[in-house]
Amino acid sequence: MEEIILLKRKATEIRMELLKMIYEAKTGHTGGSLSNTDILTVLYYKIMNIDPNNPNWDERDRYVQSKGHAVESYWAILADKGFFPKEELETFSQFNSRLIGHPNNKVPGVEMNTGALGHGLPISVGMALAAKLDGKSYRVYTLMGDGEQAEGSVWEGAMAASQYKLDNLVAIIDRNRLQITGSTEEVMGIEPLGDKWRSFGWEVVEVDGNDIEQLVDVLSNTPATSGKPTMIIANTVKGKGISIAENQVGWHHRVPTKEEYEEAIKELSQQLEVLV
Repeated sequence: MEEIILLKRKATEIRMELLKMIYEAKTGHTGGSLSNTDILTVLYYKIMNIDPNNPNWDERDRYVQSKGHAVESYWAILADKGFFPKEELETFSQFNSRLIGHPNNKVPGVEMNTGALGHGLPISVGMALAAKLDGKSYRVYTLMGDGEQAEGSVWEGAMAASQYKLDNLVAIIDRNRLQITGSTEEVMGIEPLGDKWRSFGWEVVEVDGNDIEQLVDVLSNTPATSGKPTMIIANTVKGKGISIAENQVGWHHRVPTKEEYEEAIKELSQQLEVLV
C-alpha cells in the first residue's frame, strides 16, 4: 500500500510540473498529458527495466510514445528520473531547446521521434521482433491515443504483431474519449474497440487508466497470454486532476491563464496533502 501511495504522490507531482511547463511556455497539450500521467508514472517508476545513467543499455526495456503531442508528462518524468537535468524543463518549447512539443530522440531516454500519429505501434512491432530474433529479453511498451485508432498504420502494425506472436509487446491506448475537435465517437467512432483488437489476435485487458493500483496489477502481469501481444485499453479522464479541465475537449491544447494555473496548482497541492 505504501508503494501505491508513493506512486500516486509522484503522479501528482508530475502533473504539477507539466502544468508549470505549459503555463510558462504558453503552449502545450494539457488535457492528454494529464490523462496519461498515471500510465507513464507506473511504467517508469515501477514496471520498466531502465537505467538513466546508461540510456542506451542494450537490455533496457523500450518505450515509444506514439501519442507524441502529449509529451509534457513524458519530459517531466524523464527529467525526474535523471535522464537530463530538471533545469532543462524550463526551456520547453523555447528556441533551440531539445524539449520540443513532441518526443525527440536527441534527448536521452527517447527511443524514436514521434508525433505523426500511427507510427508508434509499427515502430514498436519492429523493436519487439528484433528482440525475438536477437534472443533478447527486453520488452517494448507503446502508448497510443484513442483518436489515433483511425490511422490505418495502427492496424497494419496490429496484424504484424499477432502474426509474429510478439508477447514481448505491450500497447496501451489512452482512452480518454476526446480528441482535438470533439469526442472520438463523433469524429470517427472506434467502438467496439476491445473486440476489434481481439479480432486482430491480441489479448485485451481493460483498466481504469487513472487508477494506480489497477495499472500496477495489469502491467505487472504481462504478457496477458503467452504467444500474444497485449493491448491495455486504459479508460482515462482527459484533464485528469484539474477539475476545470476534466472531460473538457477545449483543454486538448489550452494554456491555463494565471488564475487557472494558480487554482490548478492549489488543487493538486491539496491532493498531495491527503496522500500520506
